[in-house]
Amino acid sequence: MVALQGATNTHPQQSALQANHAKLIHQAKTLLQRKAYAKAIAELAQVLAQNKQHIDALYITAVCQRYLGLTKDALATLNTLKQYHPNYSRAYQEEGHNLRSIDKHSAIHAYERAVLLNPALIASWSNLAALYNDTDNPRGVENAGKQLSHWKAMPPAVLSVSSMLNEGNLAKAEEICRHFLKQNPKHTEAMRLLANIGISHKVYDDAEFLLESCLTFEPEFTQARLDYVNVLQRRQKYQKALEQALILCETAPNELRYTMALANAHQAVGEFSQAIELYSALLKRVPEDSGVLIMQGHAYKTVGKTELAVTAYKKASKCRFSYGDAYWSLANLKTYTFSEEEIDRMRKLTLSPTTPFEDRFHLNFALGKAFEDRKEFEQSFQFYTQGNALKKQQLDYKPSRVEDECQRQVKVCTPDLFTRNAFLPTTESYSARPIFIVGLPRAGSTLLEQILSSHSMVDGTMELPNIMSLAHRLAGRSGADSKTRYPDILSQLSLEQLKQFGQDYLKETQIYRKGAPYFIDKMPNNFRHIGLIKLILPNAIIIDARRAPMSCGFSVYKQLFAEGQEFSYDFDHIAQYYKSYVDIMKHWQTLFPDDIIRMQYEDVVTQFDSEVRKLLAFCNLPFEEACVQFHKTQRSVRTASSEQVRQPIFTSGMEQWQKYESHLSALSDAFKRQGLLPL
Repeated sequence: MVALQGATNTHPQQSALQANHAKLIHQAKTLLQRKAYAKAIAELAQVLAQNKQHIDALYITAVCQRYLGLTKDALATLNTLKQYHPNYSRAYQEEGHNLRSIDKHSAIHAYERAVLLNPALIASWSNLAALYNDTDNPRGVENAGKQLSHWKAMPPAVLSVSSMLNEGNLAKAEEICRHFLKQNPKHTEAMRLLANIGISHKVYDDAEFLLESCLTFEPEFTQARLDYVNVLQRRQKYQKALEQALILCETAPNELRYTMALANAHQAVGEFSQAIELYSALLKRVPEDSGVLIMQGHAYKTVGKTELAVTAYKKASKCRFSYGDAYWSLANLKTYTFSEEEIDRMRKLTLSPTTPFEDRFHLNFALGKAFEDRKEFEQSFQFYTQGNALKKQQLDYKPSRVEDECQRQVKVCTPDLFTRNAFLPTTESYSARPIFIVGLPRAGSTLLEQILSSHSMVDGTMELPNIMSLAHRLAGRSGADSKTRYPDILSQLSLEQLKQFGQDYLKETQIYRKGAPYFIDKMPNNFRHIGLIKLILPNAIIIDARRAPMSCGFSVYKQLFAEGQEFSYDFDHIAQYYKSYVDIMKHWQTLFPDDIIRMQYEDVVTQFDSEVRKLLAFCNLPFEEACVQFHKTQRSVRTASSEQVRQPIFTSGMEQWQKYESHLSALSDAFKRQGLLPL
């Protein structure tokens, strides 16, 4: 299924250092077993002096500190560990061990986070059972007891795979899991774990097949079905995910996780009223569940019920004091004004050593927006900078991957390729004509979508992931730094395959459409795949949503994205990505001069009426007044600009970056190095 990544070349000096660290870690583990905790900490200090992020050194240090009764020190060490390795389950389990005698509810939260990341942590389930009993939670006791029995019955190999999967040791986890399945080919938990390894590698088709097989062998395996719902959503099979979520809820109508999965599935297919109804029902049972409140808030925001969204987000922030996502969700409305008390609380949380890593960068971005609204740009920029630096720690973004792919697109997508594969679309072939709005995020694509979707002949949808999913499927499997089959494979596809891909795209996106002759796909990253789009959908219209470098670059930098857009947390990465975008769009414009229109954001907001008419004429749409009155259109908008496009056109946000100009010389220099600004 998954191609294992080969060993990388390591500098001899680095190899020697790693060998020394391994030796010290082994010695520390031996000292821990002998209860020589202070000596173990001293050994580990040598490792941390050279690598402050070393996961084993931090973890074992925290364990030793707990045994020495140094709870405060242990929690501080664990906080450092979580900052560098935010998804390391044993850090949360160890946090729970430290908190048990201090704060039972915080301990429960830590253990719950641990088993969410790694369900095979038997100690966490055991402690959760006891804590649920102490806090009068019979349902929790029952569930923890079931999980405890389930995992105690598992073979050691399966438990090891679960732990390795959580710790990121995917190659070893896959090796053990495959070996175990050769001897136990119908072991459903091992199959589920192998599917999750596939998900980690983004090999969703194989993960889907494995989970389908799990459910064939064991139809009542609800965890596999829940994973199946999740992978179906990743594969954009939202209707099928909804069907599976309904099965889960029929099996156990009182299980909160399944109701949540069903609500999320309704939201994914655009059935927001059903989703909101389910979130409300959940909150009657768990009124202080911050996760449900956040999702309810997102649903309200999408349908334009801003006041209800604010209420949900604010309640979520109170239910979990350090819940950074709740504060960022308020900031991301773009219309909410934080109180002095809220700002003071957020600042204290960013400084607290117990604030989790994920919450910390959410809080910094929220504070950046709060101080921007107060016109305190010095403070605002400091928080945006801290938020970006923290978020970047999570990522492994390499600009060379995007640059390489774009250069390969130019080599593969030649005029000859499209001449050889030309076919004329007919009304029988296509149910609707797609309009792709592409470009960088925060470049005005949502505004253009709202203008067009206000037209009676156009269906607005969302940022559809289908083209990117197809590109990923065509790429095949390889290591992170290896060349994939895509885009080279485009020259090998038959006309029949291309036509089928086009039909599949139209069929898969039908769920978002309402029967209009045109529909919009505004996934911005599709600018890298216009060659693929024009091969499978030759009647597609392409709109290049363009915004000036400094204006777009800074707007991207101060936006915390829910997922993707990994380039956006570093000035150099932003400039390099923008350059790749400009270069590849120049190539597409040469290939398809009659099918691509560039809409410059600055022109749209300053010459609005004429630009709207130009856009409609290019799409061969008759003028309609509703397009000029776009802010009155009632529709669901899922992006960060949802509240802004519900207001009349305004120019105040066009050059916001100039308020921060004294801090943006590094961004300006990065654009100059890429030839995007004059020297």
